[in-house]
Amino acid sequence: MYRVQINLSLLLFALVTLVGCGALNNKSESHKEEKTSSKPNIILVMADDLGWGDTGYNGNKIIKTPNLDKMAEEGVQFNRFYSASAVCSPTRASVLTGRIPFRTGVFTANQGILRPEEITIPELVKEKGYVTGMFGKWHLGTLTTKEKDSNRGDVDNFEEYNPPMLHGFDRVFVTEAKVPTWDPMKKPVKGAKGVWDYIKDDEQYTHFGTHYWNQDGEKITNNIEGDDSRVIMDRVVPFINEAVNDDKPFLAVVWFHTPHKPCVAGPEYQKMYEGHDLNTRNFAGSITAMDEQIGRLRQVLKEKGVDENTIIWFCSDNGPESRMAGTTGGFRDRKRSLHEGGIRVPGLMVWPAKIKKAVKTDYPAVTTDYLPTIADVLNIDESKMKNRLDGTSLLPFLEGKTESRTDTIVMSLQNQVNCYSGQYKFYVRNKKPELYDIVNDPYETTLINDDKPDVLNRLYEQSKVSVESFKSSFEGDEYGQESFNKLKQKWADPFKVKNQKKKKKK
Repeated sequence: MYRVQINLSLLLFALVTLVGCGALNNKSESHKEEKTSSKPNIILVMADDLGWGDTGYNGNKIIKTPNLDKMAEEGVQFNRFYSASAVCSPTRASVLTGRIPFRTGVFTANQGILRPEEITIPELVKEKGYVTGMFGKWHLGTLTTKEKDSNRGDVDNFEEYNPPMLHGFDRVFVTEAKVPTWDPMKKPVKGAKGVWDYIKDDEQYTHFGTHYWNQDGEKITNNIEGDDSRVIMDRVVPFINEAVNDDKPFLAVVWFHTPHKPCVAGPEYQKMYEGHDLNTRNFAGSITAMDEQIGRLRQVLKEKGVDENTIIWFCSDNGPESRMAGTTGGFRDRKRSLHEGGIRVPGLMVWPAKIKKAVKTDYPAVTTDYLPTIADVLNIDESKMKNRLDGTSLLPFLEGKTESRTDTIVMSLQNQVNCYSGQYKFYVRNKKPELYDIVNDPYETTLINDDKPDVLNRLYEQSKVSVESFKSSFEGDEYGQESFNKLKQKWADPFKVKNQKKKKKK
């Protein structure tokens, strides 16, 4: 049986300083008037297509992740951390808004945009005096209307033009979508089939077709060779240094491309995995390179004297890609599936000033929880968050005030819907419902439809109500139809049966 008990006494001990520091859940006027420097810095780190089982602390025996392992040893390790979707763009929308992405039309990758009417984390924290930066993979709209770029960027494509600057970010260094994880602007002239060896000095290459852009809408052409995670962190570090020097609290959103394909590792990282096939060397090597940059990030925070009061979250946007070397740790299915392997991902949080001891928990957390938790930490008035939220603040859990999650968690993707409630998980695909005891059967091996028909029917109805609410938001119930009319998207009903292509008779 796969279960790790929540150690509430450890949580209480670890977080006993919260009340004394006045940093959490103190609604007094004195807290609201506290000095800017006392506000915690916030860093949201996300990997791309990293499976639950692709880190050392989750039991991987091949991939070296010493810095993530150290975070797990020092902070909160969520065994049940969920991305709000099983593909990248929707999860990213959920992180910034606290809402299921179906509400804003980000139904799957490369569909819809993060609408300007959505209220985001950077917009909220800017009102508290934070400087904000977005680094890495954006994937919530295009970055130019002047040329062909990445998946959707094109001349005069104003409908999907949606850079991070429209959502509260001051400093930007982003691509629209994927890039190779080594030499991100290059692909080999020969053999570019999604898996290739790093390009040697004498090899011919062409431009990959995706660019890095800054907050002024300019393409960045310098320092974009070698490990992509290092290229990204080279922009994060100056942002942090500048904020600290100016005595400003900061929000840094760092979304690595690693280990999304084209997954390529440089020579020094491939050497660490000699004896393995190229796919594994690239996959494992790129993750170790990313892990190295996470260690670099934490060292910079320490050198600047701000590591204690900096919150760092780490997760993945979904489970591992098919036919890649990633692993779900035994959970069912992979990316694109709302079974556990597609959405249960590595999840960590460190905050040295408040979390003094490591906590390993089965308490379910979701990427939609980021915004309400941050808002709770900063005592942001609820009136600032006018749109419906799907996430919930994790603060009561972190303070030891609650042992279990009471709200339901609902997700949608294509023709799939999930609904978590207590120990049960309801899943439906092509209108075929399935019920699992997800606490005692996390690998989803045994259907309990016939054993718990009342639970099955209750969660089915709850799912329908939630999806109707998603549709209402999508159609502009909360903030009008300007974006709805501009994009001309059709509702992607997750309860419909997906058309199956008939197999040709041989």
